Amino acid sequence: MSIPSTDLSSAQRRAVTDLLHVTPLVEELAELFSKADEQLYLVGGSVRDALLGRLGHDLDFTTSADPDRTEELMRQFSKAVWAIGKEFGTIGASRTVKGREWVVEITTFRADSYSPESRKPVVAFGDNLHDDLIRRDFTVNAMAIDVIGRSFVDPYGGVKDLADKVLRTPSPPQVSFSDDPLRMMRACRFCAQLGFVIDPACLEAMAQMRERIAIVSPERVRDELSKLLCTDLPRAGLNALVDTGLAELVLPELPAMRLERDEHFRHKDVYEHSLTVLDQAIALEKARDFKDGRPNPHHEPDLVVRLAALLHDIGKPATRALDGGKVTFHHHDVVGARMAKRRLKALHYPKAVIDAVCLLIEQHLRFHGYGEGEWTDSAVRRYVRDAGDQLERLHILTRSDCTTRNVRKAERLRRAYDELEARIDELSAREELDAIRPDLDGNQIMAVLGLAPGREVGEAYRYLLNLRLERGPLGPEAAAEELRRWWDRQHR
Repeated sequence: MSIPSTDLSSAQRRAVTDLLHVTPLVEELAELFSKADEQLYLVGGSVRDALLGRLGHDLDFTTSADPDRTEELMRQFSKAVWAIGKEFGTIGASRTVKGREWVVEITTFRADSYSPESRKPVVAFGDNLHDDLIRRDFTVNAMAIDVIGRSFVDPYGGVKDLADKVLRTPSPPQVSFSDDPLRMMRACRFCAQLGFVIDPACLEAMAQMRERIAIVSPERVRDELSKLLCTDLPRAGLNALVDTGLAELVLPELPAMRLERDEHFRHKDVYEHSLTVLDQAIALEKARDFKDGRPNPHHEPDLVVRLAALLHDIGKPATRALDGGKVTFHHHDVVGARMAKRRLKALHYPKAVIDAVCLLIEQHLRFHGYGEGEWTDSAVRRYVRDAGDQLERLHILTRSDCTTRNVRKAERLRRAYDELEARIDELSAREELDAIRPDLDGNQIMAVLGLAPGREVGEAYRYLLNLRLERGPLGPEAAAEELRRWWDRQHR
């Protein structure tokens, strides 16, 4: 069903026109499929993003051609063709035009069916566009452009929902979310990514059907959560996860924080504090990303920073106690790191991500105390040593963790951390803090003490490392002398 151009704003008509002419690729594909007597439509996010003025370099199409015919036509279009998704009807290709690489994926009309026990569809190819569009997640992704007939297709009101910034499903939400429960998490992600609100009927269905998310694999849940966190403003999406009850099933530590007031009895609970820390961490992450001395215009979101910011206080509910009438959360950093490890493992995050996030959570309180001017050079060395290659991320998390409304306190903490970073830079210039090692290596230790490889060499190494952290570089001769004294004391 084509709609008259008058139903599109002038900006939208221009977006569609620009899209059809943005690259010879579209016209070339239209001609190729037209000559083969096949239909071809640009669909989904490509149309949505074009209407929003944010078209990327990936173009998605749907066609009447079966997968074999599509592959045959695509091989006439490009030398770089792949058929990894052919069993699902998708053939991909890439082409470079005027220095810009375009990725094209073309999928045969789909008319899938779903089993209640699985979110994986029974793949079935359809014979018309409308049946294909109704199986898509949201109306704003169920619009199409007929690139052969040059008409706009919007059978489910996607343009209006795009203008109203509303997420609705083309089919009844109970049907859509039952077919693919991951769409419920995708709705939360689009809240954050597009700044849209979820239609009340969809919200109600998400709350009623949240248990269906259990049939989705941890990897798919993880990927949606990561995409949500890597948006510019994830707060709205996280709130939707919590408000619908989905978070209780995929990230239960998050809503648990809503039950806890912070130790200062301020207006915000731990959950709201964590969202504010996440907001501030994202802003700092971008501000501290420089390329050639300038802010990086192609900044890539740092998932580790964002996970750590969101989860840094998840240990508070488990450690909440009263001490003289005051609420305390002693050791919530250590407990939170253990909890984060269990949750991230359950979501099948890579080990490197889990280790980095947990280290940041465990270390996020280390700075406090320095504000009183108590840190020695030795303490600064240990701070750097314990942070390891996560030092820059620890800087971001620690600075972001200041959410006090007390302006003077916030300024005092900011100046104190400025001073700490300056101390780190100063010591790094003198001592290469990022590569702190004892002044003697294992072979030298064995030579000085006349030892063979074994446990005692490790003990001697650790002694020299602690000495290095306490006193800074000693030099090989002084370190050897200290090592002999230590050895004598150990064997008196």
